[in-house]
Amino acid sequence: MTRPAAQWQPLHFDINPQTGAPGATLAKDPGFLRASKILAEGGLVAVPTETVYGLAADATNAEAVASIYQAKNRPSFNPLISHLPSLEAAQRHGLFNEDALKLANAFWPGPMTLVVKKREESPIADLTSAGLDTVALRVPDSALMRSLAFATGKPLAAPSANRSGRVSPTTAAHVAEELADRIDMIADTGACRVGVESSVILCVDGVPATLLRPGGISAEQLEAVLGRPLARAGTDDTAPSSPGMMTSHYAPSVAVRLNAKEIQQGEALLAFGPNLPTNADLAVEVVNLSETGDSFEAAQKLFASLRALDRPGVTCIAVAPISNEGLGEAINDRLKRAAA
Repeated sequence: MTRPAAQWQPLHFDINPQTGAPGATLAKDPGFLRASKILAEGGLVAVPTETVYGLAADATNAEAVASIYQAKNRPSFNPLISHLPSLEAAQRHGLFNEDALKLANAFWPGPMTLVVKKREESPIADLTSAGLDTVALRVPDSALMRSLAFATGKPLAAPSANRSGRVSPTTAAHVAEELADRIDMIADTGACRVGVESSVILCVDGVPATLLRPGGISAEQLEAVLGRPLARAGTDDTAPSSPGMMTSHYAPSVAVRLNAKEIQQGEALLAFGPNLPTNADLAVEVVNLSETGDSFEAAQKLFASLRALDRPGVTCIAVAPISNEGLGEAINDRLKRAAA
C-alpha cells in the first residue's frame, strides 16, 4: 500500500440533510473528489465521523473489504458496519422491522447502528457481514461520510481506523500513528465530537430488541423510544454479531486497572469527577475525563486520554470509578474490554 499524501481539511460541509448528497461547494472540493475516487477504485480512506475515525472502503467490494481486515490485522469473523447516506438507502440493504424503524427515525443521522436481516438482493459483500444473515447499518451524523457514500453510490464499510484491538482514534494524528503506511488517504477534519463508537442494536423479528454494544446514544434514550427495556448481549470471541463484542478490545499497551480507589507507585491516573482517589499525588500523570463528572465530556475524551497515558514510565493506567449514567455505560464497556 502507498503512504497517503498530506492530510486534507475541506473548508465547507454543505449537504442535503435528507439524501446525504454533497452540496455544490463540497462536491467541487479537491480532497473530496480524491477521496471519492480512491473509494470507487477499491482503496482505503480514513474518514472522521461524529464518533471516531473510520477506515472506509466500498462495502460491496470484497477485495476492498479484505484490505480493511489486512490493514487493521482484524479477524475476518468480526463483522463491519456499513455507512449509508440516508434511511432510504439503508432500507435497500436491510429489512427494517417496527423497532428498527422507530429507532432509525428517532436517531438517524446519529451515533447508532442497527443490525437487521440482510436483504437477499443487497450487494454488500459477505465478508463485510462476516457471512452472517444480518447486516450492520448506520447513517452517521457526519456530512463527510454520508456525502462520500452518496457520491460513490456505495455503502461504506468503516470500522475504527486503528490496529485491531487497540485504542480507537479520535484525531487524524491517532490514525497516522498506526496506519499511515497501510492506507491511501487520511481525511482530517479535526477531533471527533462524540468520542466513543455508535450504540449497536439488534432488531430482527422473533428476537427482543437487543443492545449489542453501548455507545454514543444511551440505553435510556433508546428504551424511551421503544417503550420497553432492551435485552443485553454478552461478549462473543468466536462469532460476534456486531463489532465491539469481543472480550479484549480498545486496549492500550500497558495494563488497565478499573475502579481504582487508591493509586500505587508507577501508575497513571485516569480520573473522573472532582474527587480523586487516595494517593493521587503518587500518579506519574493524571488526566481527568471530566472534572464536573459529565459523561458526555468524558466519552469525547476517553480514547485520546488512554493514548496520552499509554507511554514509557507508566506501569499501569488506574481508572477511577465511573457511574453508568448517561454515556457512562458505554465508557465502562470500553474500559472493561481495555482491561481484559
